Amino acid sequence: MSESSPPKAAPGSSAPTDRPRRRILSSVRTFAALPPLLRLLILTQLAFNIGFYAVLPFLAEHLGTAIGMAGWMVGLVLGLRTFSQQGLFVVGGALADRYGVRPVVLAGCVLRIAGFGWLGFAEATWTVVGAVLLIGFAAALFSPAVESEVARQAVCREEAGEGPRTHVLALFTVAGQAGAFLGPFIGALLLAVDFRAVCLAGAAVFVLVLAGHARLLPQHIPGRARVQSRGGVRRLVRNRGFLALCCAYGAYLLAYNQLYQLLPVEVERAAGSQAPLAWLFALSSLLVVTAQLPLTRWAGDRLDLRRSMAAGLLLIAAGFAVVAVARPAAWTGTVGLLPAAGYVVLLTLGQMLVAPAARAWVPDLADDGRLGLYTGALSSVSGLIVLVGSAATGSLLDTDLPPAVPWLVLAALPVAAIALLPRTRKAEPMT
Repeated sequence: MSESSPPKAAPGSSAPTDRPRRRILSSVRTFAALPPLLRLLILTQLAFNIGFYAVLPFLAEHLGTAIGMAGWMVGLVLGLRTFSQQGLFVVGGALADRYGVRPVVLAGCVLRIAGFGWLGFAEATWTVVGAVLLIGFAAALFSPAVESEVARQAVCREEAGEGPRTHVLALFTVAGQAGAFLGPFIGALLLAVDFRAVCLAGAAVFVLVLAGHARLLPQHIPGRARVQSRGGVRRLVRNRGFLALCCAYGAYLLAYNQLYQLLPVEVERAAGSQAPLAWLFALSSLLVVTAQLPLTRWAGDRLDLRRSMAAGLLLIAAGFAVVAVARPAAWTGTVGLLPAAGYVVLLTLGQMLVAPAARAWVPDLADDGRLGLYTGALSSVSGLIVLVGSAATGSLLDTDLPPAVPWLVLAALPVAAIALLPRTRKAEPMT
């Protein structure tokens, strides 16, 4: 070997700088091996989030600055958007069970296009509220329809011996996170023109999604039966295993929501501004995109769904504990940001274990033909928990308690949620 030749790496090893690239290529290969319908649905999640996150991060400032809304009104509008989306997921899921994936997804795309277009030209308060409600309800239609079909297809592949269902659902998570990462950058570029350009670009993304699904999404998906009978909601509220999963998942979402509630307060204290938040969010997105599939494969070889969720919840609790332990020292500057960075890393690792496992568990707990209803209910019930829990967390910040207390309380919640996890993988109706 000549002196100019690079040394050969040991078998199976790779330079650390190559690992993110190799992991991304592995994700691409996994995606390419999927059947066309799953590829379409996963790309749908990517496109949905690009269009949505190109607009959402800039909405609050537009409402306050350009429209001139008071702060409480801006909060109300954002809350209405969340309610019209998360709160109504159960409606979209039930409609997908009854009428099929295609009409519900297409209707959701049409409403999202109309909502973004309306928001771009809305100037009065009532028009803004109408546009925001339309945007939220559009997601309540297509998101549970897409998510439930991805879960059903993943289960079918697992039963056919084509790999664990969590691999497909992890790839779905990666696509969503990549869209959430790319969307704000696109929106920021368009914001140099004006907010209307951002909204119209978001609408244009959904025009493309609508055209693609109108052409490629099958009229009838093999193996998916539409339910004709009623009574699904009554059986759902008696399904204690599923409700337990919803509560545990809600605790996870409440913890994840602290990226937007508790973390900004800590970053402001440590750095004197919220500028480092963008880097911490980018760190979280990069972790998901590069490490989600390897971590899911590792967990799939060693853990069942319950243990995967439990491990993820423990990691999330550890993230809060890191800040709680460091908070009394009141460090500032770069050193003061290290506990916040540790929290983001541990929270993201926990998310990567919890989210795919929870989605993979729903098909086993759902009634036959009701997967859309149960998928939507998982988001709606856990969203309600986040709504109530976020208000309680906010009240902790308004008290004179020691600064570590909110972090300790939130560290305890994921640990307590482990006890709520169902003991069996199958549904357990209440008698």
